[in-house]
Amino acid sequence: MAPSRRLRRMAASQPGFLTLKATSDGAGSASGRRKRTNKNKKKNWNKHSDINDVEGFLEDVRHQERTTGGLLSEKSDETLFFLDVGQPAKAEQKAPEPVEGKTRKGKASRPLRIDLILQHDSLIPAPKDVLAYQQPNAKKLRRIAQKAEQLAAKGVVPRRQKRLLNRRPVDRTTKKAVTEANNNPDRDYYDIWGQETKESGDPWYLQQTGKKRVKRPESLYEKPSMLPAVEVIAPGGSYNPDFFSHQALLQDAHEVEVKRQKQEDKIERQLAVNRADTATEETILREQVEGLVEEDNEGGEGHAAPTEDEEDVAGGGIAMAEKKTERQRKKERAEKIKEQRRLAGRRQTDQQQQLFQLRSIKSSIKQQEQKTKTEQIKRKAKQEAQKSQPRRLGKLKFQAPDLEVQLSDELAGSLRQLKPEGSILKDRFKSMQKRNLIEPRERAKFKRRLKVKYAEKRAFREIT
Repeated sequence: MAPSRRLRRMAASQPGFLTLKATSDGAGSASGRRKRTNKNKKKNWNKHSDINDVEGFLEDVRHQERTTGGLLSEKSDETLFFLDVGQPAKAEQKAPEPVEGKTRKGKASRPLRIDLILQHDSLIPAPKDVLAYQQPNAKKLRRIAQKAEQLAAKGVVPRRQKRLLNRRPVDRTTKKAVTEANNNPDRDYYDIWGQETKESGDPWYLQQTGKKRVKRPESLYEKPSMLPAVEVIAPGGSYNPDFFSHQALLQDAHEVEVKRQKQEDKIERQLAVNRADTATEETILREQVEGLVEEDNEGGEGHAAPTEDEEDVAGGGIAMAEKKTERQRKKERAEKIKEQRRLAGRRQTDQQQQLFQLRSIKSSIKQQEQKTKTEQIKRKAKQEAQKSQPRRLGKLKFQAPDLEVQLSDELAGSLRQLKPEGSILKDRFKSMQKRNLIEPRERAKFKRRLKVKYAEKRAFREIT
């Protein structure tokens, strides 16, 4: 087999040799075998299959549907052919009626070429848009409508309908203020570029021109505190104060320090440890040995055996209550009715007695009204006093600053020798906190997230 194939290959390579197939080349004839492909796999179907005839058939079907609206084989003969009986006789043409505004004579107007191009030339109807007919919650709405029809058939009115029926009728007689038209010639002249503001007019006009003021809250005009912006210090705080005024200022500073010292002492007393409550070695050992050593029969004598009467009493509490008889129930019912009648008679007697106590009742009412008025006055006075006090605006409480006071030996005789105290910035900051303009706050503490790492450099070791 191999020698014959070699001979055919040599003969084909010789010049002037003619093959049987004129279209085949030398390499194709030399192979002699067709390439085998596996068509069991889906990826080789379109790759090694000839589907031109199927594509042509489908394209022909689509062309027929576009041009004739369906397949020609399914059409009837009447739609495809017609009987030619000659030239039809011309009917008498009626004169067209003159159209108003039309002066051109001749043929009727034809559509433009651009309109003909844009027309839909396919006879296939457009597909139905399913989403256009869908409605969200259609099943639920249908069920609600069916239930409403059933209730209406029974004469039941829904709660929403009842509310609408029970609503107070609106008085339609009162008409709203008719806004003046913008194109009214009798309308007042108004300069939109002027500086004055127009208080009354069309709301839409005022809003568009920016002349309508924003409604401000009433609390905007109220001061948060009645304290002045700058408080005048006491006369004792002068650089050359009077003796008595300076002593009065020292007394105020002394009272502040005494009050602060009392608070600190109170905290120390609360946090102090009582020596008597501390545990000793003996108490610790006793707690550790508790329950481990068996005690003598000390507690056995104290607990005596229960008697029979006590057992009967204990057992009687657990037993079920006996069922009442009909006679007992009637008796209880009669007693209950009798008690209700007695209370009703007592209540009626008290109401009759109140008629003879009108004077005392009036005097008690007057006393109560007087007491209410005094409480109202006290409450208003307290509210007025609170206006001058700092309120709690944040989580921190306002801390009053220390009094800036100098001792008697620190007083200077002139402004040159006066030592400055305090800070203007801190004073203004505390004043704003005291007047409830800002909340009391404290300086943020810096906390290092990463530890500082120390490293000795080589040059440092060489020096040491």
